[in-house]
Amino acid sequence: MKTNLIDIDFFNNEIVGAYNDGTAEKCLSADESVARSLIPPGTGILRDFSYIAPELPEFLPENCVGCMECVTECPDTAILGKVVEEEVLETALSGVEDLNLKNHLDANFVRTNKYYDSRLKQGKEGGKFGIFIDPTKCKGCGECVDVCGDHNALKMIGKTEEILATSRKSFDFFVKKLPATPEKFIDERILTDMMLSENAMLYVGGAGSCMGCGEATAIRMMLAATGFVYGKNSLGIAASTGCNSVFGATYPYNPYKVPWSNSLFENSPTFAMGIRSRWNQRGEADKKLWVLGGDGAMFDIGFQALSRMLTSGMDINVMVLDTQVYSNTGGQTSTASFVSQEAKMSSFGKKLHGKVERRKEIAQIATMHPDIFVAQTTTAHINHFYKAVMAANEYKGASIINVYTPCMPEHGISDDASYQQSRLAVNSRAFPLFIHDPRKGEKLSERIDLKGNPALKDDWYVHPKTKEPIDFITFARTEGRFAKNFDKEGNPGKELLVAREDRVKNWRLLQELAGII
Repeated sequence: MKTNLIDIDFFNNEIVGAYNDGTAEKCLSADESVARSLIPPGTGILRDFSYIAPELPEFLPENCVGCMECVTECPDTAILGKVVEEEVLETALSGVEDLNLKNHLDANFVRTNKYYDSRLKQGKEGGKFGIFIDPTKCKGCGECVDVCGDHNALKMIGKTEEILATSRKSFDFFVKKLPATPEKFIDERILTDMMLSENAMLYVGGAGSCMGCGEATAIRMMLAATGFVYGKNSLGIAASTGCNSVFGATYPYNPYKVPWSNSLFENSPTFAMGIRSRWNQRGEADKKLWVLGGDGAMFDIGFQALSRMLTSGMDINVMVLDTQVYSNTGGQTSTASFVSQEAKMSSFGKKLHGKVERRKEIAQIATMHPDIFVAQTTTAHINHFYKAVMAANEYKGASIINVYTPCMPEHGISDDASYQQSRLAVNSRAFPLFIHDPRKGEKLSERIDLKGNPALKDDWYVHPKTKEPIDFITFARTEGRFAKNFDKEGNPGKELLVAREDRVKNWRLLQELAGII
C-alpha cells in the first residue's frame, strides 16, 4: 500500500525487516521516509521482545473471573482478552490439526460468571472468555500477575523453546482465527470492557519503554477510552520530547495506530494549538487532540506554553505523565519532585539530603485558570482514570489530566510495582485523586471532587488491619529514591518529616477547596 507520504509495504517489509534481522546499518540507504522522519502507524507490532526476559506470564483459566484488569494494566499490549460464542470457538478449533495445541487452546477459554452465567440468567447467549499472551511483546515485568492478585489466574513461568512456540501459535490463533469480541458482550458500564473492542486497541506495543513502565499504561488507557467512545480514527497526539516520544518512536518502530507527532521539549501545547486551528479550518473540530508530556515538559520548561494553551480555551486535552523526575535525561529532579527525594541535581550529601523545594501542584495551578477541566489520577484507579479521560473528551474547552506514572529505575522500585505503588501514592496522600469540573457549579466546592481517596475527612488513611496510618513515610519506605533518608534502624530523617508535613498540608488544602473541612 502506498500513500502520498510513504510506501507502507516497503517500509514494513524491507526497512523493519532489515532492523529485525540486524542488517539495517549495512544494507539500507537513506530514503524519503528517513529524511522526513516518517514512520507508518503500528510498526511496533513487528517487533519481537521475546529475547528480553527469562519469564513470561502463564494463564490459569480455572481461576479467571474476566475482570480484564491485567489486559488494562499491561504497559506493552502483551496480554489481550476476547469473548467468543461457543459455536464460533468450536468451528475455529476444528481447523487446528495439532491435538495438543487444540486442547491447550480449548482450555484457555472459560465460562465466567461475567460473560456466561449472568447472561444465561438474563435469557441471553453466553460467551467463553480467554486471555492470550503475546510473547513477542511481553517484556516479563510481571505486573499482570501483581494486578491479578487474589484471583491467581496468572503466574510467571520460565521460558523454554517449547513454551515460546506454544505461545506464538496460541496468539496467532487468537489474532487470525477468532473474530473480534461481539459488541453484545461489551458492557459500556463496565469500563474495563473497553479493551475488548478493536476501536480501543490503538497502542500495539513494540515500544522501547522500560519493563513495567507507568507511562506506557497511561497512554494505552487514554487511547483506549478515546477510541472506544469516538472511533479509532477520532484523535491525534502532539508529544513533547521525553520518554514517551523516545520509546514511542525508536526508529523504525511506532506503537501508535493514530496520527502522532513529536515537537520540542517545551512547546507541545503551542504546537497543538496550531494543529487544532488547522483541524478546525478543515471542518474537523470534533476530532480529539491529546498533548503528551512529562512533568519536566509541563511543570518546568514548557509551563508557559501550557498556561497559554489552557488560557486560550481551545478544545485540547493534555496528559501529564508525572514521574516526579526527568527520566529521559537520567533522573534529575523537576519541580514535580517530592521534598527529600534523591536524584541528579538533588543529591543526598553531608549538608543537603535530597530535594529541598516543595513540589509544584499542577492540578491546583491549572484549576486557577479560567474554566479548565482538571483531573489528577492514576492507572491503578481504573474507573477514576477512564472517567477522567472521557470527561476531558466531552468537555468543550481545554483540559488537563495529571497521571501518576511510576518510573522503575528512577523511583527505585521493582518492574512489577507500578499498580501497587500508584495505589500507595494515593493512600499515603503523596498523590491525591482530584477532579475539577467547571460544569458542576460556580463555587470551587461544587466543582472539586475528591471521591476515590480514602478517609476523606481525615489527615491520613489508617490501615484496617495494622491500625497504622498510611502516611508519606509509609510510602517513602517502599522506594529507593528515599532510601538514604532512613537510618540503620529505619527511622526517618528530618527531611522526610518535612516531606510528610508538606503532603498533609497539600491534602488539607484540597479538603478545604472541596468543602470537606
